[in-house]
Amino acid sequence: MAMREGLVILTDKNSETRSTAIAAAIILLVAMALLYFMPDVIVRLGDISPWLGTGFGVLVILAFFLVFWLRARYQRRRDL
Repeated sequence: MAMREGLVILTDKNSETRSTAIAAAIILLVAMALLYFMPDVIVRLGDISPWLGTGFGVLVILAFFLVFWLRARYQRRRDL
């Protein structure tokens, strides 16, 4: 950041950091909401089939890591 006459001028690096923080916050909020409701969904799906409940739980956990993996790939490709 550069200071000029008491005004803060945002640089490109600051903008990228803010964008990354906003994206991470959105991803975490969605993941928290999904994980909050996950036990109820698993129990309801488990009433239908234990395999269905287990599969849903595994998919939710894998999706959490998949989102961060895809974002890292995107960032790596963009920086090249």
